[in-house]
Formats: sequence, C-alpha cells, structure tokens
Amino acid sequence: MIILPYVLGICLFMITISMLLCLIRMVIGPSIVDRLLALDALFLNTSGLIIILGIYWATHLLFESALFISMLSFISTVALARYFTSGHVID
Repeated sequence: MIILPYVLGICLFMITISMLLCLIRMVIGPSIVDRLLALDALFLNTSGLIIILGIYWATHLLFESALFISMLSFISTVALARYFTSGHVID
C-alpha cells in the first residue's frame, strides 16, 4: 500500500488538469452545446475529485457528497438541454 498515495496524487493532478480544460471550454466554447457539455464534464470531474479525496483521506462522508453532486449534475444537464432545445423547462 505504499504506492497508493502516489497514484492518488497523480489522479488528483490529472483530474485538476481536466477540470481546467473543461473550464476553458466552458468560457470560450463556440456554441451553447459545447458550453453545456463542458459544464457536464466539469460536474463529472468534480465528482471524481471528491471520490479520490475520500479515498485519500479514508472517510466515507465525501462519497455521499459525490453522489449528491452527481444527481445535481444530471438534473441540471437535463433541464438546461431541455431549455436550450424548446425554450422552456416544464410544459
């Protein structure tokens, strides 16, 4: 288990780079669909970052927050996609 902190550190670094790239795509995306997909990928990376931090800190409390962020991500992505395609969220 001596290699686990190094692997988790590499994973944290990679996810942070991925989050920065998603943020750049969200800011300069040429279309609204690109920005929406970048936001969804940013939520996914945030959930992964929280899960890896939960493994690193050996706590189970962060897994529940990652689940909550994943549910929030799904609902917001569906609502925004519906809004951008039809102009309203609820019929």
